[in-house]
Amino acid sequence: MSKIIKTFSDGGARGNPGPAAIGIVIKDENDKILKKHAEYVGETTNNQAEYKALIKALELAKEFKPAEINCYLDSELVVKQMRQEFRVKDKDLQPLFIKCWNLALQLKKVKFHHIPRELNSEADQILNEELDKHTK
Repeated sequence: MSKIIKTFSDGGARGNPGPAAIGIVIKDENDKILKKHAEYVGETTNNQAEYKALIKALELAKEFKPAEINCYLDSELVVKQMRQEFRVKDKDLQPLFIKCWNLALQLKKVKFHHIPRELNSEADQILNEELDKHTK
C-alpha cells in the first residue's frame, strides 16, 4: 500500500449546534482516491463535527498501514490544537481532542495541515450531500 497518504476531512453543522455530518477523502501520494466516507453525526457544533471528521479520517487511514499520514483540514482551530499551538479550553472538545491525539500516537507519523476551504471541496461536498439527506 501507499507509504504516504493524505486525508481531507471536514465536519459541519447547520446551526451551531445543529444537525451535523462529516466528510472524508483519503488519497495516496499521487492523489488517487483510496476511499471516500460521509456520515451523519447527529446534533453537534461545527468544531465537534471537525474533530469527529478527523477522528474518522485517522481510523480509516490506519487500514492502509501508511508510513506517514498528512491530514488536511480547513479548521484552523483543530489543526492548531493538534499541533499544540492552541490549548483545548472547550470542555466539550477535550474528549474529542484526547481521542484524536491517542489515535495519532498509534500511527507512525501524522502531520496536520490547515488548508483553505476551497482546497477541501471534495470532503465538504460529500458532507453536505450527507447532511441534505437528514435535513430536507
